[in-house]
Formats: sequence, structure tokens, C-alpha cells
Amino acid sequence: MPDSGDVNPVKASRQGDSQVRVYPVPPRDNAEPSEIVEGFLEAMTGDDPGFDTARKYLTKQAAQTWRPEEHTTVLSAAPVPRPDHGRQHDRSAPDEPQALLYPLTGQKIALVDARRAYQPLAPAAYNETIRLVQQRSADGKAKEWRIDGLPQGLVMGQSDFQRNYRSVNKYYFASGRDWVLADPVYIRKRQDPVTHMDSLTQSVKALLEGPTNWLEPVVDSRFPTGTELRKDVTSLTTDDRNTLKIPLNDKADNVGRDQCREMAAQILFTVADLASTKVQQVELLHSDGRSTLCVLGEDQRSDFVVDHATALRETPYFVDAEGRLAQLRPGAKEGADPRPVYGPFGNGQLQIEKAAVSRDEQRAAAVTQNGRSLRVASIVADGDLPEAIIDSKGAKPEQRLSAPSWDGRDDLWVADRNPAEPRLLIVPGGTGTPRPVTAPWLTSDVRVEELRVSKDGVRMALRLQRDGKTTLHIGRVERQGSGDGQKISVVDLQPIAPRMDSVTSMSWAGPSRLVVLGKLDGGVQQIRYLQTDGSAAAVIPGLNQVTAVAAANDERVPLVAATDDGIVRLQGGANWQPVTDKGSAPIYPG
Repeated sequence: MPDSGDVNPVKASRQGDSQVRVYPVPPRDNAEPSEIVEGFLEAMTGDDPGFDTARKYLTKQAAQTWRPEEHTTVLSAAPVPRPDHGRQHDRSAPDEPQALLYPLTGQKIALVDARRAYQPLAPAAYNETIRLVQQRSADGKAKEWRIDGLPQGLVMGQSDFQRNYRSVNKYYFASGRDWVLADPVYIRKRQDPVTHMDSLTQSVKALLEGPTNWLEPVVDSRFPTGTELRKDVTSLTTDDRNTLKIPLNDKADNVGRDQCREMAAQILFTVADLASTKVQQVELLHSDGRSTLCVLGEDQRSDFVVDHATALRETPYFVDAEGRLAQLRPGAKEGADPRPVYGPFGNGQLQIEKAAVSRDEQRAAAVTQNGRSLRVASIVADGDLPEAIIDSKGAKPEQRLSAPSWDGRDDLWVADRNPAEPRLLIVPGGTGTPRPVTAPWLTSDVRVEELRVSKDGVRMALRLQRDGKTTLHIGRVERQGSGDGQKISVVDLQPIAPRMDSVTSMSWAGPSRLVVLGKLDGGVQQIRYLQTDGSAAAVIPGLNQVTAVAAANDERVPLVAATDDGIVRLQGGANWQPVTDKGSAPIYPG
């Protein structure tokens, strides 16, 4: 609660309740200019077909040239027009009609582009102008104010955006691979005003249009170029067998069986969480709308995931008070003794500081000797102490090796933070010779505090420290060539938490989601979910003195966190529960 300062009126954003719908009203006769501006801003937050009501506030020419689908600008609160009658526009010619200018102001926090990709922005001033002129009314007897100049696209406050839009994952194949990965975008929750499509159909249409610009260099779509939904399809529904039938245009008529199954897989993953009735299978139809191209069922999803050959338990691990890597057994209650892993990382031969467990939970990589050395050993069988595969020459522990991370390809990643020679390294298969990774952003004044590679091996989440601030970014992993000559780079870093002043810990928490521990600018520490595009997913129940947080790729598996009082976990629908009173550095496989 504030304990000082004056009381000031605040123009609050419109209601953000997802159940609230805005039914815009057309301008009344002889409306004042301020009413026209307010009415138009309100109409932009509705979803009437074609934004017809919003266009009634515009002149005929402006209504024809306004393109609401171009992009959506998201403000922290509803845009504020200047609360007066505007200022008169200087007329350059005597016969030019009188015009009024209404500045629109606000704080810009995000932009959604024409490909539906969400881009978070560091809070910045939004300054645009709406221009009004007078024109003859329909009966020609009076003059009415109408908008003839306005910014392209839509502009709305964050609460209106959350009420109107929802995040969905489109799925594409990792380049050269047979597994899919998520590409989050935003679609309208109900009918799209421009296409008149429901949310399910919007998602399929967005998938067919191709990946977002950022992800496009590292993914492939199995749909032939030009494939679209059959003309005039605006609604897709499941039948009584929970089969979703997708009529495509003639570009897909001649695809082979294997390619068709991969196309169907992309749709099956994309619509998995959208339909009001669970989609059990997808049936692709020829352009005639009747004959079947192929059918793919829910029971075949595992053919298209990165770990389809391995049944993962996704068990949490941590470093115990004796410096051993220990396992939190599923269902263990408070006070139960966690079991140290087998091998040199669990028998006390080494003091483990940071570790990463392989996705198949057979091996682990551990950083020891105050961050100086990285070793890999089995955690399911006893064995000798392995030699270090990477050594850092950094002068201080914080200038040596970061915590390592495994991807789903069984490759191991780590950063050497020596300011004299900062490096990003990959160990192919976890046993090969370490190879340098091209990272143009990695300079002597940027330090990698933490890295986490996605299961698909295509994206890397990074906590980077620069100028005393620790920020969260996501980079794209690009691979060129194959074998020993393959060139690997992490490029095009995107900030995904620009409103967070400090990020302390993070972990992957699903196909396109991270769990993040940090502070909003000027705020208190909190744990929250973030989409990989930077949009907020949810805030997690509060917890005090948290030092690290970890999550599994399966969203049903509990969160685990390290606090000053030990290791705790959060099961869905419950509160944080203590597991052991001593321990640090919790991790899940990866």
C-alpha cells in the first residue's frame, strides 16, 4: 500500500474479464468529437464482423484504407485521448475542411504483428494522433464529425487484449528432423472480425500460413507451398467420433502417405488444446471435400516427439547438503530421505556444485572445483571418477563454467564465462570433443548466468548479466552441415522479460513455456510462467526466500524450488510443500 503522495484520478483500462463481451454501438447523431474518438476506441475492442461498427466512426476513405489486421499495439492501459475538444489543424488551403487533432497517449508494452507473433517491448511512450473532419450526414442536412486520419492496426489496453486474444501453439518440424516443436501465436478467442473464423479454424489457418519470422529459419512445414483451407471454410468441428475433418485446397491433393501423416500431425498437435470436444483424430480431405487424404489418431502422437523412443519419468534432482547429486523420489513425503544417485556424483568423491541430468536419466553432467571442471558420468551404475572434459581458466568461480544443459538430441551445452575468452560450447552426445558454438552476442561485458536448451534443441533460454542487470533472452539454435564439419550457432537473441528488473532463475516448463523467478521493475520477487514469445502466462503462488526454481516438460509434474529452508514442491491445485530441509540447485532432466 502507498504510504505517501497525493491521490490522483486514474483512467483505468476497460474490464479484462474473459467472460465480458463488448458490443460496440454506432455514433449517435450530432455526436461531439470526443464522443467519436471514445466510441471508435471502444469499438476497436469488440469483435463484430469486419469491424463494421468501428468503421462507422470513419470517413468513407478512411474506412476503406484502415487495415485492423496489420498489427495490434498493446498498451499497459486503454489509450487516452486528450480530454478536451482537440486542437484545430492548421489548414494549408482556404477550402480545406476544418480538422481537429486528438493525440492518443499511453505506455506501449507489446506488439502483435501480421503473422500473429507477440513481441514484448520495454515500456515506452505511445504517441499517435487521430484526425477528425466534418462531413455531410446521410440525409445531407447536417455535418457530422468523423475520423479521417488514424494509425493502422488496432490499439488496446492489456486487459482488453487478454479478453479478446489467446495464445496457441502451432507446430512445425525441426529442420531435418522427424519431431515437432511449438511456435506460439495469438488468435482471437471468439470469431475473428476479419476472417469470420472461429478460434479452431483460425489456428489451422495460422498453421498453414507458416511459422513466425523468428522461428522460420530452423523449422519446416510439411504442407506444400500454397496449401490453404478450402475456399469459404470458416468453421471446423469434430464429429461424433471426435474426428476433426480438414478440407484443403488442391495444392495438397497429390501428397504421399508419409507426408500426409506429417501434415496431419502438425494439425493434431496444434488443435490439441483448442476444441471444446477432445480431438481424437485428424482427417485430411481432398479439395473435393469428400475423399480422404489420410487419417492420424491421438495414439500416434508419440511418433512425432523428440523423445518417442524413451519413456521419461521426469524425476526431480538436487544437490544435497553433502554436495552429492540426489533424486527426489516421486511421492516422497516431507522428511523422507532423498536418495543420492549411483556413481561418482552420488558417492561423495566430488563436491557437486551444479548439474544437469540427461533426458533419458542415465547420465549427468556436473560442474566441480568451484566452477573449474565439467565431468559426465553414469547415475544408474557405479563407476570410476571420469576425467574432466572441459576446464575453465576463469580467475573467480563466477567467471568459470555455468550450469550445463542437455537437449533432446543428447548433446550437452555449457558456457565458459572467462572474460578473457568467453565461450559457448557443445559436447556432441555428451562424450565427444567439446566444440565452440558461434555466439555473436557473447562478448567480454556479457556474462552467461544460466542457460537452458529446449528439448527439441532448437531454442536456448539464457540469463545474461550486463551492466549489473540480469535479463532473460531466448536464442535460436542454427545448424549448418552435418557430422564433424557441422557449424552450430545461437543467434537472434530476443528479450522475453523486458519488464523484469532482475531474473534469478528459470527453467523450461513445456513446449513453449518457461517458469521464471525474478522481480518486476520496482516490485517484489515472484515466480511466474512466461511464454517463449515473452507474453505472461500466469503468476504462481508466492514463496519466500527462493533461490532457484525448476519445472518439467510435462506440465502435470510438480514445480520444485530451492529456498533458504530447503527444497519444496508445488503440485497442481495445492500449496508449496516442504520435501527436505537441506539442499540446493533443483533440476529436472535437461
